[in-house]
Amino acid sequence: MGNPKGFMEVARKEAGNRPVNERVDDYGEVEQVLNDDDRRLQASRCMDCGIPFCHWACPVSSKIPEWQDALYKGDYALASKILHSTNSFPEFTGRVCPAPCEKSCVLAIHEESVTIRENEASTVEKAFELGLIKPRIPKKRTGKKVAIIGSGPAGLSAADLLNQAGHSVTVFERDDAVGGLLRYGIPDFKLNKKVIDRRVQIFETEGIEFKTNVMVGENISGKDILKQFDAVILAIGAMKPRDLASEGREMSGIYFAMEYLTQQNKINRGVSYNGQRIDAKGQKVLVIGGGDTGSDCVGTANRQKAASVTQIEILPKPPAKRAKGNPWPYWPNVLKTSSSHDEGCERMWSMSTRRFIGENGVLKGVEVAEVEWTNENGKWNMKEIEGTTRVLEADLVFLSMGFVHPVHEGVIQELGLELDSRGNIKVDDSFATSKKGVFAAGDAANGASLVVTAISKGRGAAEKVHNFLMGK
Repeated sequence: MGNPKGFMEVARKEAGNRPVNERVDDYGEVEQVLNDDDRRLQASRCMDCGIPFCHWACPVSSKIPEWQDALYKGDYALASKILHSTNSFPEFTGRVCPAPCEKSCVLAIHEESVTIRENEASTVEKAFELGLIKPRIPKKRTGKKVAIIGSGPAGLSAADLLNQAGHSVTVFERDDAVGGLLRYGIPDFKLNKKVIDRRVQIFETEGIEFKTNVMVGENISGKDILKQFDAVILAIGAMKPRDLASEGREMSGIYFAMEYLTQQNKINRGVSYNGQRIDAKGQKVLVIGGGDTGSDCVGTANRQKAASVTQIEILPKPPAKRAKGNPWPYWPNVLKTSSSHDEGCERMWSMSTRRFIGENGVLKGVEVAEVEWTNENGKWNMKEIEGTTRVLEADLVFLSMGFVHPVHEGVIQELGLELDSRGNIKVDDSFATSKKGVFAAGDAANGASLVVTAISKGRGAAEKVHNFLMGK
């Protein structure tokens, strides 16, 4: 630890965001950056705890105290090396991770945790700037071929490790560009897509082959893939959205959140869009669902100059501080306000959607009611509060209530893969599915979760697939 008193001498300092009146006119990244000296001072705040709870909370087990110390000392080569030892692309997690590491940082007891996520993003960007991150072309090839279906964080992390192990890796992606949810699910104002392109170019130089616009199970059969490759990893995500079977659901103006976000990301990328344009300009927008995807819809609608944006959540409003039953170092179930909310959004909690209202099939509003939650013997129950029914005006509604499981139509059904009770691909401790030689990783097997968790699962699957290929 370079400065054992850093956490006492240096206050937490965040980079902050670009001014609202500036950023809502473009899709550039919202977050700003600190200068190198300030960033190294922030790294000095790491206490190098005897028990690093940050490391415990991180899904990829990032060796946080070690690379923080290297960053503080200005050894960007070492800091980058340590970061990459557990994470194939810290430039992604440094931007979009909710940072469970910071919530479990010992300094978080006093709400002054180390700025771990920002430090991570800064470290990897500095490493790129200094030319420290270069292609690592494997010296030997095993002669084994692996197909990875899906190029999201799980698929890419598995591809990286298997390629470095000497196997020939081909990644199949149904969209026109690599990245999966990173590419078309996360808005540009949170993750500039040039960051993805930069990493993909390195992977291509290292020997990974990418095939886009290929839907396995349609363009090419899963059985043909099995004939051509020694092992297959399904990393197709959990893209079946949770629907709302309420009266009037069939009316125009109601969309799944991912339809909206994907379309705008494609337009930003310059892809011509021939379908119906979902444009919030001058519209009253209602987002149903209070999570991160809903927040992304809020930010996108603000940039499209919506007349108003409202977000409702069926669960109660979280507390501002940790509740007694939610102690450090566990994840804090507290109120989260995103940069998108700061740009303009009315938020409501404990609100249930009763029906959609419209004229001639066109949406005009949503009937909602307040609900009350009670806990009986550990089981939460919900009931409407009498006399609280009202109508919220809405021209556009985005359903952002999460995802239930991977899309079963296509390769899952073709290969006859066994599913678990939640509809995810059933795997054993080795990430193996019910069909020999076929593995599954990320959200497809575990359900919708964080980008950093998908990276961790992809790396874990790569290790097991390597053992399978080498007869271990």
